[in-house]
Amino acid sequence: MHREHAQVEQVFADLEDSALAHLPSGKFTANAAWLTLAATAYNLTRAAGHLASVFHAKARTGTIRRHLIHIPARIATGARRLTLHLPQLWSWQDDFTDLWTATGQRMVT
Repeated sequence: MHREHAQVEQVFADLEDSALAHLPSGKFTANAAWLTLAATAYNLTRAAGHLASVFHAKARTGTIRRHLIHIPARIATGARRLTLHLPQLWSWQDDFTDLWTATGQRMVT
């Protein structure tokens, strides 16, 4: 029971580091919207972490955002398609590639 309580506290700490930092607002509907968006973003970020690697499956959402979401890439367009130019020596490139292919995208090198 103590371990389950610790896991819930970890989720609360994760949420307070991100979208729940904007609460409380003076309006009930704004708080409800932020809570809904925070829960959705948390679940999607955790799912992306599980698809990327074992390290990111255990990492906090802030770490997943820094490593996989806020990526140092340049977007280019050509021939009606978007191209993502990733840095050559980026340390999380393999994890990003695993995430990208796990979501059904094709990685062109």
